[in-house]
Amino acid sequence: MLVSEIKKNIEKILDNNKAKNITSINLKNKSYIADYMIIASGTSSRHLQALSEILVVELKKIGLDNCRIEGKDSSDWKLVDTQDIIVHIFHPEKRDFYDLEKMWSEEIPKEKAMI
Repeated sequence: MLVSEIKKNIEKILDNNKAKNITSINLKNKSYIADYMIIASGTSSRHLQALSEILVVELKKIGLDNCRIEGKDSSDWKLVDTQDIIVHIFHPEKRDFYDLEKMWSEEIPKEKAMI
């Protein structure tokens, strides 16, 4: 499955499960860690947990078996690593605090891209 199709599936799963402010950032010329970063907000710690767990279950259904969740003990942030796409799910206040959209929106010369 193409990365662009996986990205669309992730966005759809998050949207169908009431995630807020879903944003996708293309990392192809910024980092070698992933092709895309998707950032979304949940409404409560239970919502964050549910979104991350639902995402992993739904991605397994389309053949992505090696996804994992980081931040299981955190009540305000979860990360789902799908290898080609990193998904951050934040409580809105933490999302504002870390402001990943601003950090990753700047163009980085390819030779200075982070690994």
